[in-house]
Amino acid sequence: MKIRTCAWAAAMLLACGAQAQTLTGWALMPAATFADGPTSGQFAAPNPYGTYLPPYLGQQPVQGFSGVLPGPRRNSFLFLVDNGFGARANSADAVLRAYTLKIDWKTARGGSGTARPADLVTGRPREAFDASTRLSFNDAQHQVPWAIQADFEHYYNDPNKPAVDATVRERRLLTGADFDIESIRRDSHGNYWLGDEFGPYLLKTDAQGTLLRAPIPLPGVYAPENNEVLSGHASANLPASGGFEGLALNASGTQLYTLLEKTVAGDAAKTLRIDQFDLATEAYTGVRYHYVLEAAGTNIGDMVAIDDQRFIVIERNGATATSGGTPFKKLFLVDLAGVAPGGVVQKTELVDLMNLADPHDLNGDGSQVFTLPYVTIENVTVIDERTLLVANDNNFPYGGGRALTADDTEFLRIRLPVSLTGH
Repeated sequence: MKIRTCAWAAAMLLACGAQAQTLTGWALMPAATFADGPTSGQFAAPNPYGTYLPPYLGQQPVQGFSGVLPGPRRNSFLFLVDNGFGARANSADAVLRAYTLKIDWKTARGGSGTARPADLVTGRPREAFDASTRLSFNDAQHQVPWAIQADFEHYYNDPNKPAVDATVRERRLLTGADFDIESIRRDSHGNYWLGDEFGPYLLKTDAQGTLLRAPIPLPGVYAPENNEVLSGHASANLPASGGFEGLALNASGTQLYTLLEKTVAGDAAKTLRIDQFDLATEAYTGVRYHYVLEAAGTNIGDMVAIDDQRFIVIERNGATATSGGTPFKKLFLVDLAGVAPGGVVQKTELVDLMNLADPHDLNGDGSQVFTLPYVTIENVTVIDERTLLVANDNNFPYGGGRALTADDTEFLRIRLPVSLTGH
């Protein structure tokens, strides 16, 4: 397969004209979608809209989604849930999971526009988000070399707080106070690799979600929640919530590429590090590239590989339809070809998520231009050479993306004007 360059892609995209990216499928999952599990939200503040007030007795929110993988059958996908309620201090009772969804796209020909629970192994629809639909990440083999919530009698090891749920303790389930998982990849052996923001750490699990080794730190980079920082052995040089929002596995299945969400102290402003990690040795190679945010961009949301040199990155700012400011939500084609280690990667705008052609008004808003004005958009995967899936992280129970209410999760199927393979 002949690989085309970013320059070629840019020329082709410009030739196709503005608004050439088309919404061909749309679906929605309501904000209040829950699964069985330990009571959650005991430490979470309510949203300003007065809806879906925590705690959630005997329930876990299924959202928000921070990473996605293709599922076992057509239109099924495995979505990663992040740390819960947005911070270490409020997410100790949010267990870390990934759920399988079967999407019935609303298209020009019909469809319900819904996302249903599906079996983790077969991808067949299920009636509820039960144990058959999910991965439950855990440290049953005691790989984490520091205390996690499962080691405590009370959350946060504070006798004034509620007792840690018995299931968390017995199964050594990982929680949102242990790690903030924001990205997911599956290797050729069926193991999962998770990108965390608290370290930032790479986490390796087996196919059932059990940690197989100790968390792997990024050398020289320390978030405020890093264990070395908390124990007084290092100083933070990465802002909170600045870790591995992006994690890509190359097409050869040999290397991971980690992409930080925020800038390391001392690096050039608006510059993010991309580091190469070798799966054979399970170690960083020392090869690093730099991704420079656009003038309007403030964060990245996800990263997925097209081949061994090219990737798609979500870039955004924090503006929404209700917050003031101009929402910036775009996908960029990123190319390592010809870039020496230490250099800045090439970027080409691929999709403007605030300006998608929607000729059949699939979301029913009365417009033939579709916009996705949520704070965080953290899921992208390649369906085929001309089709992408994109979804937002709804940050349940918070919101304000489209309206002053808790956000739903929207799933987009986007048709590109040109093939990603150059054919």
